[in-house]
Amino acid sequence: MRINLHSIMVDDQDKALRFYTELLGFQVKHNIPMGEFAWITLVSPEDPNGTELVLEPDQHPAAKPFKEALVADGIPFTSFAVDDVHAEHDRLTAQGVRFTQTPTDMGPVTTAVLDDTCGNLIQLAQDKS
Repeated sequence: MRINLHSIMVDDQDKALRFYTELLGFQVKHNIPMGEFAWITLVSPEDPNGTELVLEPDQHPAAKPFKEALVADGIPFTSFAVDDVHAEHDRLTAQGVRFTQTPTDMGPVTTAVLDDTCGNLIQLAQDKS
């Protein structure tokens, strides 16, 4: 068994698509119109056949209060692995990305947390082993 898809709930698919591709560097795997929304999946250019990130519209009534509660408590919705969290922090900060946590040593990992502009906090994590 392996992870095939991972959904992230976004308040605006077009804005999320721009953020996750143009700033974070993910690539579009699928972008299929489906009425008001689309089936949009992204992959890492480092693993184009790997796990797909689904940009899921947050239209379910429970989605927005859930996301707001996580953000209010400073809890990231998901985590992305990076080779150098300091370099990614510097690169993304230079592009205007807002971080709620700068790179912080957390024992076996160094993490940073960014605001994806679509209602989520996202953790970047560098494994130090």
